[in-house]
Amino acid sequence: MASAGKRVLMLIENQPYPQDIRVCQEAITLVTSGYQVTVISRRSPKQPLHEKINGVYVFRYPSPPDGRGILGYLWEYSFSLISTFLISLFVCWHPGFDIIHAANPPDTAVFIAMFFKLLGKRFVFDHHDLAPEMFNIRFTSKNSRFLYRTQEWLEILSCHYADHVIATNQSYKVMEIFRDKVPEDRITIVRNGPSLDRLQPVEADMSLKNKASTILGFVGVMAYQDGLDYLLRALHSLMIDLGRSDFFCVIIGKGDSIASLKALSTQLGLDNHVWFTGYIPDADLICYLSTVDICLDPDPSNPFNDRCTMVKMMEYMAMGKPIVAFDLPEHRVTAQEAALYARPNEELDFARQIVTLMDNSNLRESMGKFGKNRVDRELAWSHQEKHLQEAYAKISDKKPQAKSLEKMPINE
Repeated sequence: MASAGKRVLMLIENQPYPQDIRVCQEAITLVTSGYQVTVISRRSPKQPLHEKINGVYVFRYPSPPDGRGILGYLWEYSFSLISTFLISLFVCWHPGFDIIHAANPPDTAVFIAMFFKLLGKRFVFDHHDLAPEMFNIRFTSKNSRFLYRTQEWLEILSCHYADHVIATNQSYKVMEIFRDKVPEDRITIVRNGPSLDRLQPVEADMSLKNKASTILGFVGVMAYQDGLDYLLRALHSLMIDLGRSDFFCVIIGKGDSIASLKALSTQLGLDNHVWFTGYIPDADLICYLSTVDICLDPDPSNPFNDRCTMVKMMEYMAMGKPIVAFDLPEHRVTAQEAALYARPNEELDFARQIVTLMDNSNLRESMGKFGKNRVDRELAWSHQEKHLQEAYAKISDKKPQAKSLEKMPINE
């Protein structure tokens, strides 16, 4: 049993544990650093409600339906918040915790943190996503301004009550300083970093390799903001405008846009060139990534994506694959020379960059090597976990900060 001050309760809502790779890596790092770690998350099918994984105590609640529309999100987040709070009351008794580590989205876990701060617990806000910008992209109705302001208030509230804020990159840190008014010494950047143990190339899948002379690949979530519609239109341009049909694209992952994306693929005449795999086991994912020649990141430029560090970019690089992406600021920071960059949101230029790599195997190889070396030397989780340990060293022996709503900064 860990000593007092070194017991952590981690809260996640948008993914089960251990499917949330970042939270899983953070939890294991804290366990190996001598912390007792408990996680509360939603439950995916067939997962037990309680188990211990790699030293981490895991408690799960039945997963609500994923939010669709404003009322859907309100139900999902309310159900998750109440379920998490009830389980946290039990965990407070056994096995106990001293620090709440809440990952967003959503930012509603701050209400649980506020309650437990009254009992002397500390609060770490792990800022994964800019929720105001994300919701502003997903909802363009007359209510979007109200939603944006609500999400902005929740973000400011989370940062205000946090004893420490963890940012995923420099862009997020800047937002936390200027929008959320967090002192710089209360922010630590812990970037997303791939696990080199997990991402090791294996033998190619020849049944996939034989489908075309060039295999393209995408791995990730398929939500509105992830740009899969841009990808499909770029592949249509590749075929119609640039006259290339010698490709096959494997699209790995799931999300709430998959039905509309399949319909768009059919509409664009791409069904013989595109395969939506849905969710697949990790071993199959690694096999398919080992097989593809060029990896794709179609995230379009917008106020949300421009500031995000995309996990899939680093996973592609860890596998030694060249990348085509739109020219976004954080893409440049992450991939550098491992990617070719299309003009933002221009599908035809995205297709042209794909052709450049299709026709130049030497360039593909050199870009893949650059990306692999960059991950090995700088970006892998083994290089990031020391920053998490440094953040916890700052707060483990620090008394929780008492704060009031009256002192909370308000953005006009």
